[in-house]
Amino acid sequence: MKKHNALRGLMFLAGLSLTGFALAHGDVTPQAVNVDGLEPLGKEWRDENPYRKPYANNAKAVEIGASAYTQNCARCHGLEAISGGIAPDLRHLEAGIEGDEWYKERVINGAVRDGAVYMPKMAESISQEGLWAIRAYLESVAVEE
Repeated sequence: MKKHNALRGLMFLAGLSLTGFALAHGDVTPQAVNVDGLEPLGKEWRDENPYRKPYANNAKAVEIGASAYTQNCARCHGLEAISGGIAPDLRHLEAGIEGDEWYKERVINGAVRDGAVYMPKMAESISQEGLWAIRAYLESVAVEE
């Protein structure tokens, strides 16, 4: 009887492991973002988010940014930018140009500590338009300190 219960327990744990594997996020390669409807920004990086309110087309940028965030950022930074503690809670990014500087540096250069990649260089896979749209989305869900 004990062997039967132990075997049943192992089968249950194996099933949970496979379920967890099936629900995993997949690879962490950033996915391209469809930016149709946004003003093209060219190759030269802007110093300030061109899609910030009250600029034109902010609602479209936030919509695109929300989708792009969910596809590319949520696995580490949390759904709706609410961190579970693995990576920074992006709702608390500094507003304005100061926050844009940090954001731009991070999405272009990524984050590497002691040789371990904590965040990939997102700008290698996602356009400037897509990344600034993500920033517009993050500003739309920002919380006051």
